Amino acid sequence: MFFRCRLCETVVPLEDPIITETTSTLQEWGVLWKQLYVKHKVDLFHKLRHVMNELIDLRRQLIQGHLAQDQTREIKRHITVRLDWGNEHLGLDLVPRKEFEMVDPDQISVSELYKLGDSIRQRHGDGCRVPVSHHLFINLKSFTYNSISEDADVFFSLYDSREAKQISEKFMVKLNKNGGPKNPEKVDRLCALFTDLSSKDLKRDLYIVAHVIRTGRMLLNDSKKGPPHVQYRRPYGCAVLAMSDVFHTITDLKEEKDFVLKVYTCNNENEWYQVHENIIRKSNTKYSAPSTNYGLIISLQLLRGELEQIRRENQAVFNRALALTRKLGFPDVILPGDTRNDLYLTLERGEFERGGKSVQKNIEVTLYVLYADGDTLKDCISLGSGEPNSSEYRSFVLYHNNSPRWSEMVKLPIPIDRFRGSHLRFEFRHCSTKDKGEKKLFGFAFTPLMREDGTTLSDESHELYVYKCDENATFSNQGLYLSLPCCKEDFNSCPNLPANLPFQRSPKETFWVSTILCSTKLTQNVDLLALLNWKAHPDRVLDILGRLRQISGEEIVKFLRDVLDTLFCLLDDNTDKYGPLVFQSLVFIINLLRDSRFYHFRPVMDSYIQNHFAGALAYKELIRCLKWYMDRSAEVVRQDHIQEAMRALEYLFKFIVQSRILYSRATCGMEEEQFRASIQELFQSIRFVLSLDSRSSENLVFTQAALLNSFPDIFDELLQMFTVQEVAEYVRGTLGSMPSTVDIGQSMDVVKLQSIARTVESRLFFFPESRSILLPVVLHHIHLHLRQQRELLICSGILGSIFSIIKTSSMESSVQEEVEMMVESLLDVLLQTLLSIMSKSHSGEYVSCLLSLLRQMTEIHFHHLLNNFHSKEELKEFLLKIFCVFRNLMKLTIFPRDWSVMRLLTSHIIVVTTQFLSPALHKNFSDADFDFKVWNSFFSLTVLYINQPSLQLESLGPAKRKKVLDKYGDMRVMMAYELFSMWQKLGDNKPHFIPGMMGPFLGVTLVPQTEVRNIMIPIFHDMMDWEQRKNGNFKQVEAELMDKLDSMVSDGKGDDNHRELFSLLTQLFGPYPSLLEKIEQETWRETGISFVTSVTRLVERILDYRDCMKGDEMENKKIGGSVNLMNFYKSEVNKEDMYIRYIHKLCDLHLQAEDFTEAAFTLLLYWELLQWEDRPLRDFLHYPCQSEWQRKENLSRKILHYFNKGKCWEYGISLCRELAFQYETLYDYQSLSWIRKMEAAYYDNIIEQQRIEPEFFRMGFYGRKFPFFLRNKEFVCRGYDYERLEDFQQRMLGEFPQAIAMQHPNIPDDTILQSDAQYLQIYAVTPVSDISDVPQLERVPERIKSFYRINNVSRFHYDRPFHKGPKDRENEFRSLWIERTTLILLRPLPGISRWAEVERREVVEVSPLENAIYVVENKTQELRTLISQYQHRQHHGNINPLSMCLNGVIDAAVNGGIARYQEAFFDKDYISSHPEDTERISHLKDLMQEQVHILGVGLAVHEKLVHPEMRPLHKKLVDQFHMMRTGLHHVSRVTHDSDCVPCVFQCIKFINKCMREQCKYSEQYMVGSQQGLPGVDRFGPAGCPGVNSPRGILSSHSHMSPESVFVLQPSPSSSSLSSIRSNSSQIINSAPSSARGEEQSRKSHLMVTTVY
Repeated sequence: MFFRCRLCETVVPLEDPIITETTSTLQEWGVLWKQLYVKHKVDLFHKLRHVMNELIDLRRQLIQGHLAQDQTREIKRHITVRLDWGNEHLGLDLVPRKEFEMVDPDQISVSELYKLGDSIRQRHGDGCRVPVSHHLFINLKSFTYNSISEDADVFFSLYDSREAKQISEKFMVKLNKNGGPKNPEKVDRLCALFTDLSSKDLKRDLYIVAHVIRTGRMLLNDSKKGPPHVQYRRPYGCAVLAMSDVFHTITDLKEEKDFVLKVYTCNNENEWYQVHENIIRKSNTKYSAPSTNYGLIISLQLLRGELEQIRRENQAVFNRALALTRKLGFPDVILPGDTRNDLYLTLERGEFERGGKSVQKNIEVTLYVLYADGDTLKDCISLGSGEPNSSEYRSFVLYHNNSPRWSEMVKLPIPIDRFRGSHLRFEFRHCSTKDKGEKKLFGFAFTPLMREDGTTLSDESHELYVYKCDENATFSNQGLYLSLPCCKEDFNSCPNLPANLPFQRSPKETFWVSTILCSTKLTQNVDLLALLNWKAHPDRVLDILGRLRQISGEEIVKFLRDVLDTLFCLLDDNTDKYGPLVFQSLVFIINLLRDSRFYHFRPVMDSYIQNHFAGALAYKELIRCLKWYMDRSAEVVRQDHIQEAMRALEYLFKFIVQSRILYSRATCGMEEEQFRASIQELFQSIRFVLSLDSRSSENLVFTQAALLNSFPDIFDELLQMFTVQEVAEYVRGTLGSMPSTVDIGQSMDVVKLQSIARTVESRLFFFPESRSILLPVVLHHIHLHLRQQRELLICSGILGSIFSIIKTSSMESSVQEEVEMMVESLLDVLLQTLLSIMSKSHSGEYVSCLLSLLRQMTEIHFHHLLNNFHSKEELKEFLLKIFCVFRNLMKLTIFPRDWSVMRLLTSHIIVVTTQFLSPALHKNFSDADFDFKVWNSFFSLTVLYINQPSLQLESLGPAKRKKVLDKYGDMRVMMAYELFSMWQKLGDNKPHFIPGMMGPFLGVTLVPQTEVRNIMIPIFHDMMDWEQRKNGNFKQVEAELMDKLDSMVSDGKGDDNHRELFSLLTQLFGPYPSLLEKIEQETWRETGISFVTSVTRLVERILDYRDCMKGDEMENKKIGGSVNLMNFYKSEVNKEDMYIRYIHKLCDLHLQAEDFTEAAFTLLLYWELLQWEDRPLRDFLHYPCQSEWQRKENLSRKILHYFNKGKCWEYGISLCRELAFQYETLYDYQSLSWIRKMEAAYYDNIIEQQRIEPEFFRMGFYGRKFPFFLRNKEFVCRGYDYERLEDFQQRMLGEFPQAIAMQHPNIPDDTILQSDAQYLQIYAVTPVSDISDVPQLERVPERIKSFYRINNVSRFHYDRPFHKGPKDRENEFRSLWIERTTLILLRPLPGISRWAEVERREVVEVSPLENAIYVVENKTQELRTLISQYQHRQHHGNINPLSMCLNGVIDAAVNGGIARYQEAFFDKDYISSHPEDTERISHLKDLMQEQVHILGVGLAVHEKLVHPEMRPLHKKLVDQFHMMRTGLHHVSRVTHDSDCVPCVFQCIKFINKCMREQCKYSEQYMVGSQQGLPGVDRFGPAGCPGVNSPRGILSSHSHMSPESVFVLQPSPSSSSLSSIRSNSSQIINSAPSSARGEEQSRKSHLMVTTVY
């Protein structure tokens, strides 16, 4: 359907709006639902899928359109509940609804919109006055206790153990001897619904009781007792189930659970009547437990709601032949159409004579219902629901018992037309167990159902006479016994009985029954019958009317119409005589309908008044009596009857008005003036009652409260007789007569406001002509309460109703005067109230009221408002109030985040209001009248407004963003223009806000909106210009700007859009077009550009810092970002406070990562800024106010603690000495003693404690996707303890998951450097210590030397092998050169971070001879280190590292390593062609000889410590060592004689051959050590002299090429991120020795042969 409107079209879908909403919502959910799976929110994923399927099904039912109105409404309710649930759990917007449909915020007031949203959140509140009914569904699944082998009847009922009574009818199930249903059609259909259970019933001590009655022989196990063809009903067993257990198990209303009921048998049949009580009380001696746990298996389900609703929602249940089992008596909620006529009869007990028999009788009772003509009423007896009714009832038989107690209940559903004249006859028979099995009649009893006075049997126990008879007795003429007395009361009323009675009463025999009548047509009340038949006894009318209050409410509502007709008939008969009593009776009946049980009978009363009431003269007496009651309220002490009359005011006026209408219709409007006068007098009496001072009389308070509660209910009745203006005047006078707030108590205050609230909500207030009369008095009372801050919640409700009505009326007519009235009365007091309660829970109501009022205000209203202030001081106070309220609205969470409709509407109202108020601000507080406070409040408001999250449209989806822009536009731009306009109007007053507003305005530029940023650029330029004029520089602006930027970093963690926000600043201060465009034109161009450049660099670093500080980032990233920003504050902008702040942030990050050494070095930066002086320092961060000396001392102790935890005691010693000097200067010997002891402890730790030497890794970060502080830079990182290259690589990949691993060590080209990607290059490097720092004395322990080799190091290197010139094919070592790259760092490691940036690199080439010297020297040093660690041990222990190292060196030497060096460099031709290497060759010879000497010492230590089982390995090493030493000695001699060179090669070949033969022998022992020989670790180092093992790469080659040597050495290629190791690796990593080798021994596998 299209509505054309000039150039636009509005499309209105034909389908139901709820269908349209469901469709669009399901589409939106579909996308989010898939994301739940990706985010592993499995539980919500499955729940949402279930809800979406339900919505699809409900939507389908609506589209089909085959539903009734109530069904459609119910389906819409289900849809909206599910839509709201899904939106809430998915974090989507709350949708305000009215009658299940979305509302248009433009069509309703803000107050009503707030109520709708609030009602959605409180959907589960109880808004119904009528109690909710509960229903219990029971399904008998099986009876598995099969020892009966006879047919059985099972009777289920609900039993209240506390009151010891049954509260429901019985549900009867007939079972065959196999435990199945006797009727095959009832398989899986043995179910019932116990209806009409109230909430009060569920709180009772309820039990489900199941009695099992078998049908068969007299005695179960005795076939002699009675012939098999005679069947007796005999008690068998009982089962109970506590409903508390059911409620505890069934948590969901629609959940069906199974339960097993054990069937217990009664030990003594005499106590059968209370067997269920014995089981409940657990009287174990009185019943027997079954031999098995099986019994009755039932399923239960608890349902709630009206029965018809339950029937619709559970059709499958009702289709299973469900037996409705009702509650005894009426339910808590009695419906007018509920027709019942049930008499419940319980056979209690009997007393019978033995009759000359030796044993007691087996008595069976047979019940018949007979009509007056003697015919038996058919199908008028029900043993229980679930089975058809019968015409007779036979009780169960108790064996040999003359005093049986049955306690068995039956229901008698007798037709109402057959009730009068019918009677019950009970026949008693003795059941013989002899062969014939006869049932002999020996007596009977009877009772009529209705007495002669017309009342039925009373609900009590009745003792009936037993008359003797025999089997031949005939009852064809029931008149013979009906003339006899049936009970004692009947006997007393018949004193003259004839002597020759047809039946003789047995004086010693009696029979007890009890009855309960549940009938909507019959009554047991004599008084009620007397009232209805008053004409038969007119002299008793006054007495009957006096006793009407004693009649139960159930009886009265059953005959409501008849009772009312009788009362008004009496009133017409004699008004003077019966008038007051009829009035009292009418008040009693009206108040009876206020009871929740009879609330549904109010429509019956309304229908009676409109259609059946005929008392045309009744209004006169009713008005007279009502006025008389009110006039006496000031005199009477007891006012109960007056209060009841006040509560009945609504229906009294209904009768008065209807009576007057009837009279006027009959008399053509006669006595109209008298009627109006009487109403006028009645209202005078009402005002009189309300004007009384009730503070001293509690009874009068209750009377006034009752009157005020009922008063609004009479408006609709008055409108039938009077005009709207007349009724409004009556109401205004009444409300005006109420005392003011100060003159009444709090309780009365509440009642008064509640009455006003109902007045506002009444139909009367919707008429404009009446509203103009009533609104002033209502506003007067509200104003007084708000001023005194009393009953704010009720007041807010009244105001909300007023605004909703005015909003609705404004669409049809002008409400300008009413709004003007409300502005004058409420605006100021509303603002004051909000300032007082803004942070409280009910502030939302008042916010919505204020917004409603502001929304209704037009330009005229604002003009009047601003011009009506008597002074500028008043205007200033008003502006400050409203600006403060607006700021609080944006700072406090008044409306939840998902309530975007309310938030956007609030923002729109605020910006429009601000546009109306800003001219008054400029007009009254500029130039000479400038007021900083008001202007600052305005600017603060605008900044907060633009930055509020609900207006950041960039975070919304495209559809929602377009919807907001179409409705409101970009409100940030509107407010930004307002801000710019007001800034320009400041003129010469701008310096008041410089630099104070620099930070807030900067926050505005962070809004990701181009137009807003362009608006702010002139303001920044203006602030810089004014600062330059004032001070000649931008220092204050710069300081304020940087502080604000830093605070944004602290406050903005976790914002998903922070990168986009900060990139706006780069645009603001960056290239053209930007702020620079304006600076270029100024005289202060250079300083301005410098300022902008500095800020730009800070923004870049802050951007990186915020990226790094996100919660899921790794510690290294956070530390790097912190170091980068900290250095900027120190070196570029010299902001010491910020520098110190980030020192401590960096320290905290180190402590979180347990990098204690780095934490100590970081705090040293602050320590160096402090002096040993007594200058006082202010409190800062976590430091208290203290002197500089004290702070530096405390800091020193903390640094020492961190150095100690980081095991860097050498650094702590120098600090100990510094502290000692200070303590000694101050003669603080106690502290001096403490610090000297700490220093001594540090020395002990250095000597005694083992420290793990870390490895070092070079990292290159290439590409523009890396943070600024990493981009295209290289670093060296100090690894963690035991961290190897592979571990480090995986850790870095985890920190940079998007990075691409580079597989080569070459420096990347510009293509990679400028690419929008991340490239990561990692390999190990070796620390190059300054030799002067390392103690060289031989006696210095190795562990002391090792510390200086790897600490305070700023140079690292790595090697790459290559062949220079043609490759020497005979001996490749001759042409194999090394390219050694040395990295020089900006700062040494360790330091303030585990990372240090590479400042520059140096590349040198190492000749083959120099490399050989380097390799041999390194391996000798490693041997020396290991030997020093083991030489002082006195016992066998783990010497595996030493064994592996010795084996690696000796084995490698024997198998060709040293021999290849000798062949390459000791050759005569090489020596003669390289005369410049003579000295190096000699040095290599010396190193080889030194290594042999070191090996000898190592073998001596090894012999002392080796385990006995490893002796064969030691012997092999000694033998190989002798061969190695002999070979070296021979070569040493031969090299001096050129003629002996061939002998050298011959010797070398011989050595190689011998060692190849011994290879297997060596391998056996090495493998044995891996398999756990005592004293030997499983893994040992791959002992290559001078070369580290390659992290798990093993070799078993006897002969190796020079290139293959480097396979064993990690390099940028062989240990790249992909962990691919290539045999053609071309880079040497010569780093770790000594202690690193020890750690490698745990990770390396067996290396059989290695060369170096």
